[in-house]
Amino acid sequence: MKASAFLERELSHRQVLLFFLFATFLYVLPLILADFPYIDDNWRALAAGNAWARQGRLFVDWLYGALTFTGAAPNIFPLPLLLATLAVSWALTRLTFHYFPQPTLAACLVPLPLWYNPFLLQNLSYQYDGPATALSLAAVVWAITWRSGSRIQRWLVPAALLAVAAGLYQISLNVFLGLCAVELIRAVQLRMPWSGIGRLLGGKLSQLGLAVLIYGVTAWPFTDASRTALLNWDASPSLQVGINIARVTEKVALLFEGGLLWLSLALTLCALLGAVRLGQRLAEREEPVWKAWLLGVGCVLTVPVSALLVPGMTLIFRDFNEGARTLMGFGVLLTLLAYLAYLGLTPLHRRLPLLLAVALLAPLSLSFAYGRVLTMQKTFADNALYSLSRDIASRPALREARRIYLSVTWSDRWLAAAGGTFRQLPVLRYLLNVDFYMLAENLPSAGITNVVAERERRNATHVGYLEYPPLVDSLYYRIYLIGDYGFIVIKEPPHGRSVRW
Repeated sequence: MKASAFLERELSHRQVLLFFLFATFLYVLPLILADFPYIDDNWRALAAGNAWARQGRLFVDWLYGALTFTGAAPNIFPLPLLLATLAVSWALTRLTFHYFPQPTLAACLVPLPLWYNPFLLQNLSYQYDGPATALSLAAVVWAITWRSGSRIQRWLVPAALLAVAAGLYQISLNVFLGLCAVELIRAVQLRMPWSGIGRLLGGKLSQLGLAVLIYGVTAWPFTDASRTALLNWDASPSLQVGINIARVTEKVALLFEGGLLWLSLALTLCALLGAVRLGQRLAEREEPVWKAWLLGVGCVLTVPVSALLVPGMTLIFRDFNEGARTLMGFGVLLTLLAYLAYLGLTPLHRRLPLLLAVALLAPLSLSFAYGRVLTMQKTFADNALYSLSRDIASRPALREARRIYLSVTWSDRWLAAAGGTFRQLPVLRYLLNVDFYMLAENLPSAGITNVVAERERRNATHVGYLEYPPLVDSLYYRIYLIGDYGFIVIKEPPHGRSVRW
């Protein structure tokens, strides 16, 4: 078969699944090769600990209990990520056939941004939490595409899937709401009757409401109250929401520095072409004008609503988290643009939607660049661990100290080896988000067990200000010994020196 014919022919269910298996695995391959324990992974692997239930993620505890056949969470990476990638591939296959009953290769590119979301890379960096996030995404896609069974099953099963998704990672509900916006665009494109569109959207919102009730009965009672506190509604919450949106916008803007800006503009122009085609569909509807206008307004609002869902529900919580791992909704925004671009390009030429592959190469390239940065960070962390453990183990007074307190100095300049990469792709620094030299929970892997946990680092910080003579004075830290207690004070990273070759 000629390559040109393959690009245009209808694909079978098996072929679509194989495409997504290849594409999804390729995206996480750099993270698997890096094999870097990311932040929380260190203490979880050390204690084989779960403790997700108090974060409102009870089903993650159950997931690792089932995968490890224990009541805890021994580290079995990358097995959970491989299984989760398989589930996501299956879910994206369903979503492709949901949007395009007779899909071509170009059609498969439309839902792929849900996985090729650059900010999802931070979620997937967690060897423990990453697979749970991926399964949560898969559950949401299954919920949006579920159409089999009786009428009650078509209502209950998606609600149960959404409850599971929330119990794995609550932020994934932003993805569901964003996909509901895509459903409105799809319904207008298919010329669905006004009443059918109302039933469709009403049914989705009813499923979400029931899912919240199921989640409230199962996972919510185990959640710490500190994680559920909302904004103070008596202290100008709209101002705080505006500040949070500005902070997220600033972080998202990092993605578009350089050549990605022109690529995003091209995708937006193609999406505008699709919006024009959609407007023509609205004009062809044999309904009262006010209904067509109302649908048109709804379709226009899908873009700002999807943009607002990039941070989504996190905006209303008191402890706002601006980390990249909360921006799962960005993948839905990209999917919406890709769907509109497909609608706009297909009538011009059947192969033109394949240009979406160029847009998807950008996050794939970013994934591989991020994998190299993780490898650099792993090398730096290993050298830091070797240096610190050697200084402690080689001095009897330190290795026999009753307790050693470890301070922390936050900085974004620790990883000098990635300086050039960060300048060209500043979003990678935001994705990495490792702004410390060493965690106390890293040291037991080198046999050092008398360094205390994170919550007591302030003791070492205080000692650093008292100007005692250090027992060890290294490039990155000083170690003090006062009686039976040691204190590790991390220095600021070296200033004013740039790596030039």
